[in-house]
Amino acid sequence: MSWWRGFVISVLLAAGALGLAACGGASGGSSGGEEGSGGRIIEHAMGRTEVPERPERVVVLDTGELDSAITLGVKPVGAVEAVPGMGLPEYLGEKTRGIELVGTIEQPNLEKIAALDPDLILSSKLRHEKIYDQLSEIAPTVFTETTGVTWKQNFELHARALGRTERAEEVKREYRRHIRELRDELGEKPWPEVSVVRFVPGDTRIYQKENFIGTVLEDVGLPRPESQDVEEFALLNVSKEAIPKMGGDVIFVTVYGNEEDTAKQEIMNDPLWRQLEAVREGRVYEVSDDLWMLGIGYTAANGVLDDLEKYLAEERRAS
Repeated sequence: MSWWRGFVISVLLAAGALGLAACGGASGGSSGGEEGSGGRIIEHAMGRTEVPERPERVVVLDTGELDSAITLGVKPVGAVEAVPGMGLPEYLGEKTRGIELVGTIEQPNLEKIAALDPDLILSSKLRHEKIYDQLSEIAPTVFTETTGVTWKQNFELHARALGRTERAEEVKREYRRHIRELRDELGEKPWPEVSVVRFVPGDTRIYQKENFIGTVLEDVGLPRPESQDVEEFALLNVSKEAIPKMGGDVIFVTVYGNEEDTAKQEIMNDPLWRQLEAVREGRVYEVSDDLWMLGIGYTAANGVLDDLEKYLAEERRAS
């Protein structure tokens, strides 16, 4: 019997006992606090949930939750794909071996999740508010409010839910150290303006600051082109007329899904694209969409820092 099912049964028995006491005319008190019966109380986007002291069978329903768990040393028993057939993010490598796929972000498979007998489920209100009650019937379920730009706050909640707060502090220190090392490698300012463009089937995006990659670039202190130096998510569904807004000293490009279903080649064959300074100087770099867009966690962020060192710091050393 899972911890959660045992907890539910104990709650029902306790409720029955209280009902009998009320019928007998007796009054009783109850003790409160953050320590529950065999677990801890976690406050999150959907309320308060009791979780095990040290969850061992965790299911994650988004890429950020997967990154957090792996970063904290917890291999989930189940995880979702971003889209069918994509698999789990390549940047996590062998660390995802043996994790059961339980549907997609858009459509988690509740039967597969239940079959894994999890003792904790992690996701967000943004993604799965409509199925929160169903998930909670399977196992204790903890939701962040949203995803993306709040990835650091989300990581804190994941660490508390997983009982790994000490490890979380180590992770944050390592990230800050990595930032300092990259800044040293970049040398004296001014640093290059960094543009980020993402090609998605049916949607071409110019990324601004209110997103995961925007926060990482800001942590480093890299400047952005004027059109992207805005506290917004992104310019969405842009046409060829918006190509000038893609310009920067360097352009990082990612592709989500099947490249043939995106406008990448159409954009890159356009005269406006070829006129961009970064294009003329060969400073356009295609990087992993898994890492730069879907990772949304500290392991992904450190991978982005590695890319920035590879393409920016080494370029400056060679100049």
